[in-house]
Amino acid sequence: MSLRLGWIGCGRHARRMLLPQMASAGMRVEAVCDRDPLSAAKVADAYGIGAVYSDYRQLMGHPGLDAVGMAVGPALHVEAGCAALGRGLPVFVEKPPSADAAGASRLAEASARTGLPVLLGFMKRYSTGNRMAKAILAGAKFGEVLGITATYMTGPAYFAGEPDHDGFYLHHCVHYMDLVPWLAGSEMTDMAIRQVEPGPGRLLFHLNTTFASGAIATIIMGTVQSRGNPVEHLTIMGDHQRIEVDNVIDITWYRDPPFKADDPDAILDDACDALTWKPNFTAAANEDHKGYQALLTDVAVALRGDTSPAPTIADGVLAMQRLERMRALLGH
Repeated sequence: MSLRLGWIGCGRHARRMLLPQMASAGMRVEAVCDRDPLSAAKVADAYGIGAVYSDYRQLMGHPGLDAVGMAVGPALHVEAGCAALGRGLPVFVEKPPSADAAGASRLAEASARTGLPVLLGFMKRYSTGNRMAKAILAGAKFGEVLGITATYMTGPAYFAGEPDHDGFYLHHCVHYMDLVPWLAGSEMTDMAIRQVEPGPGRLLFHLNTTFASGAIATIIMGTVQSRGNPVEHLTIMGDHQRIEVDNVIDITWYRDPPFKADDPDAILDDACDALTWKPNFTAAANEDHKGYQALLTDVAVALRGDTSPAPTIADGVLAMQRLERMRALLGH
């Protein structure tokens, strides 16, 4: 039986990225809420939802709900999330969980107090290439992670009118404050930053960090690239091997092959040569390589009270704490 969900926030992101994945993830949206009646009506009409509210408190009183999900502003995530928990409803919150680490901690405390889960929309963990990379790292063949180089860019137009970069930090950078430590399997320790700001709203920085495990990383982020180009690349370095993920979907696992030129019998050896995977976009399959469907499938399991690897508010607290340390170094 589908999980009966009340949904708050009917903006473009919810309409295009999250709500289309609900049915395949095992959830049915029973009621929607948005301050803009046209946005709420558009979603209700598209998904055949009969109950439409303009106040999230009224939505939470809708009969028969099993859980509440939301993609609204970070401050409202905390306010509405705590209200849902107070009504006995587990919660899914799109990232960022709050505007600051204190708000995320408040939501985590409410989750602990009520014994109800709060799940987060860190879908980068579920992007096809990233998920495959994590599975390789979890196996016995890769060994210890020694270093990570991560690039995740965007363009200034996406955060137009924000010369303080606040939206860029909260909605963009927070992803890699979760993803990179998750891949490293260890907490960030020391941080250092170099940055350049060529103009208002334009920023490029290199964050150098160490991990408790001894691994090192360079994370490059900024608002000086076109969103019309691929803007993500990961290299995870081990001893005599590395994993590269490009554009969240193309993944290559480089290992330790011998030289081939002087060997007349050289072949591609599946024991040591590089392994590459790319998605097949010509297949008649509606696969979500960005990761929303896989994320929400795990979220639905957790909302039912079962064990799931879905990111939790505890992960959100850590990501927000890392983000605030980074912002302090940048002076924003």
